[in-house]
Amino acid sequence: MHKAVLLNEVLAWLAPQPGGVMVDGTLGGGGHTKALAEAVGPEGRVVALDRDAGALDRARQNLGGMTGRCALVQSSFSRMDEVVAAQGLLKVDGVLLDIGISSDQLDDPDRGFSFMRDGPLDMRMDLDSTVNAADLLNTLPERELAALLKRYGEEPRAKAIARQVVLQRGGEPFHRTAQLADLVMGVYGGRRSRIHPATLSFQALRIAVNGELDALKQGLEAGLRVLRRGGRMAVITFHSLEDRIVKQFFVEHQGRMESLASGGEKWVGTLPEMKILTRKPVGATEEECRENPRARSAKLRVSERKD
Repeated sequence: MHKAVLLNEVLAWLAPQPGGVMVDGTLGGGGHTKALAEAVGPEGRVVALDRDAGALDRARQNLGGMTGRCALVQSSFSRMDEVVAAQGLLKVDGVLLDIGISSDQLDDPDRGFSFMRDGPLDMRMDLDSTVNAADLLNTLPERELAALLKRYGEEPRAKAIARQVVLQRGGEPFHRTAQLADLVMGVYGGRRSRIHPATLSFQALRIAVNGELDALKQGLEAGLRVLRRGGRMAVITFHSLEDRIVKQFFVEHQGRMESLASGGEKWVGTLPEMKILTRKPVGATEEECRENPRARSAKLRVSERKD
């Protein structure tokens, strides 16, 4: 069953008001969207986006009577500003991004996101996309594949895994998640720790297939463009690569004062200016982690547009 991560914290920091306009850039199962819709009330509006057409169908069922105040759009959040404009809106009061993969996608073996159950090695969030994870494994040169695993998965054995992939695909191309999971397990000598050895490789391929890091950078910019003065942006991430991008973006837009050689000082940073509200990322409570283990790695950062 879908559970929205850090729901109470998101509502507290975004502080949606009756009649407000909010954007949920990552609809997923609709948990955050439903809570935002309840908060803004019948006079408010929530624009919710997702690349996965199936997510929109599931969310419509979960939203129930809230659908009248929600606009559900199949789109990447990287195009958030275009979607908001198409809805006839100029500015919004809040933007939420819950980065990563939804529980519904993970639990469906046919989508190929998880190594827990065997399925097609796909990993596309948008099924209209042309390149899937199997395509990358079967076609990338060894050096490029190793670089991908290192960059997007921070996989310490990236070179060894890439070498074994190239050796194996010569006789049997990759088509199933179990093939990759077994190969990575073999590279690690069958040893298992708290996390499965294939975790980082699956993460890397998923990020590459969906262009997630570039989409995140574009989505942050698009979200800031649609925020009104005093509007807030909340971003939930699940691994360090994403969190670093969000932190750097907020810091660049918060800027800093620099002393001038001639005396006085000036503000240096990237416009429009923002104020960081969360000095450190906000994590889930122990109670939420017990009820939803996925929340353990979640980090929430929030910033407010100043001008």
